[in-house]
Amino acid sequence: MATDADLETLPGVGPATADKLTDAGFDSFQSLAVASPSELSNTADVGESTAADIVSAARDAADVGGFETGSTVLERRNKIGKLSWHIDEVDDLLGGGIETQSITEVYGEFGAGKSQVTHQMAVNVQLPKEVGGLHGSCIFVDSEDTFRPERIDDMVRGLPDEAIEAALEDREIEGSADDEAAIEELVDAVLEKIHVAKAFNSNHQMLLAEKAKELASEHEDSDYPVRLLCVDSLTAHFRAEYVGRGELAGRQQKLNKHLHDIDKVGNLYNCAVIVTNQVASNPDSFFGDPTQPIGGNILGHKSTFRMYLRKSKGTKRIVRLVDAPNLADGEAVMRVEDEGLVPE
Repeated sequence: MATDADLETLPGVGPATADKLTDAGFDSFQSLAVASPSELSNTADVGESTAADIVSAARDAADVGGFETGSTVLERRNKIGKLSWHIDEVDDLLGGGIETQSITEVYGEFGAGKSQVTHQMAVNVQLPKEVGGLHGSCIFVDSEDTFRPERIDDMVRGLPDEAIEAALEDREIEGSADDEAAIEELVDAVLEKIHVAKAFNSNHQMLLAEKAKELASEHEDSDYPVRLLCVDSLTAHFRAEYVGRGELAGRQQKLNKHLHDIDKVGNLYNCAVIVTNQVASNPDSFFGDPTQPIGGNILGHKSTFRMYLRKSKGTKRIVRLVDAPNLADGEAVMRVEDEGLVPE
């Protein structure tokens, strides 16, 4: 993170402007480099031409925005983390797990297990890398009042023994997987690393995305940097507040901005982004599954990975990979049990 003094090395940035930029969340060369001049002008109260000069200089300072070879891209992609589901079939479907620096959309009807996925990943992300975690903390934006700390308790206890042992050792908690006092201490430690905020409407939800960026920046150099951002659900407020075709353009415009803000957190801080999405039934569909994710093409294009959760018998769920840039479509099976997401 750049200091105010660092920002003052940019053309047109004095102490007062540096303060404005920092207050507006532009606290690094990288965050300025990926901003647009109009965004900078509006949020930091600087002139449009000055904003353009600042962005241009920040791009040079941060060394972003130029062309690079495919081998350089491959080298950078090797730094991308994979967050394991601890379900081999699903991890194989995703090429090893949920990617950092990408948006993974999980959609399905009510009760399909979307919120269970966000809770499970909030636990898994904190595990050491050798057992499929990312050794990071989680930001959880809750728009449907779905977050339940009791569920986190269940899922920590339901982890495989080797994962629990690794987590206890990593946090220097004395005890083992069958030691109740150690497990209780581990549950408290896991809950401490989940930052939850309840979104009351779409504007508040968009503000929380900006706050998530600030929080990720604050924890960037900590023992548990932010490695997961969950938004459950992405579309509920937008769907409730923008009703009818006349409101569609406005809704999609705001949703697009919100998605770009979320994506920026993932890219700047190398964290995985999971958004859940509601569905609607398409009455024109005579064949196949009439269930369609809402959000239209805006969400379809912005999501790197799209996953469809479908109910089956009892606790069984079908996980279908609908879209991915480098993976074939396919299906896997899992169960949603008291102890969390488990293999079939």
